[in-house]
Amino acid sequence: MLIALGIAAVLLIAFIVFIQRNGGFGFPWLQFYVKGKESGFRFRELNLLRHVAVENNLRDPTSLFWSEKTLDRCIRGTIIRFRARNKEEDESSVVFLNKLFDFRKRVEFNLPKYRIGITSSRSITPQQPLRITFPGSGIFHAKVVENMRRYMAISYPKGKPLPPGFSWEKHKINVYFWRPEDAGYRFETRVLGDYLDRKFPILHIAHSDNLVRAQKRGSIRAALNTNGRLYALRSIDETSEEAEGSGGYRCRFVDISEDGAAVMVGGKAKPGLPIKLQTELYDRPVIMSGIIKGVTYRQAKNVSVLHIQARPPSPAMKNSILTYVYGIFNEPERRTASSRA
Repeated sequence: MLIALGIAAVLLIAFIVFIQRNGGFGFPWLQFYVKGKESGFRFRELNLLRHVAVENNLRDPTSLFWSEKTLDRCIRGTIIRFRARNKEEDESSVVFLNKLFDFRKRVEFNLPKYRIGITSSRSITPQQPLRITFPGSGIFHAKVVENMRRYMAISYPKGKPLPPGFSWEKHKINVYFWRPEDAGYRFETRVLGDYLDRKFPILHIAHSDNLVRAQKRGSIRAALNTNGRLYALRSIDETSEEAEGSGGYRCRFVDISEDGAAVMVGGKAKPGLPIKLQTELYDRPVIMSGIIKGVTYRQAKNVSVLHIQARPPSPAMKNSILTYVYGIFNEPERRTASSRA
């Protein structure tokens, strides 16, 4: 009997100690785990998030499942604690931060602006860039000038020269566009009018209520305005995260994400080339390698914007990039969903 009571007392003390070390009796255990499961988190993930909530003294631990600001605050606090203990570069710390950033991405992409798309071209906003194709043609670029109830006015498409006397009117065309903070779309329509003779040439195209949401979000990117270096590679297999001491070409970063970047260089460039990029964020080197997937040439300034799809960075490099992208210590100028596929 006494032995049984002793064992029960030890178990009770162990339970109390466990509770106190993991949030105390004031922690909303049941609500936290129920809400977490409803939000799609696994039990192991919930244990990690509970640890984060306790470490950061959150008044409402369940806010980790829906609030980007709460997660940003917790990630910032975690990094500060790791740095104070000189443990930020430890493998366990790197893995822990990777998981926090994965949660951060999941919470952001659960927001309605990423989940709810559009179904009609009437919802496309002015100045939206468009890519246009039709049978036997190349790719043409245009922008939405005005979106009316009966039709959409777009700028005159720019692309390869067309035969003399060519008119877009009555042609069936395929239209593709990327909607910021959402996804890629495509639809088929017909050109109602070709107004090349106007002071500002435009096309009128028919609306479509059958938009196909084709290319969904891939990662969050942030605007970036900083100098960097670009190095040509013979093969993408040469990739490394070792900093280069000299050489390369000067470039200017336009944006960055965990899976790529856009940079500006002088002159013309071609897609398909393997390259290595190097810059600094928060006084730390950021290095990524990838393939130039697209080039936007700006003739007036003789510069090209290179759209690079990068190879997955190392966990430590990913943390450095996402610390900037999510504005953990400094709010970036602009964030938007991106996909560089």
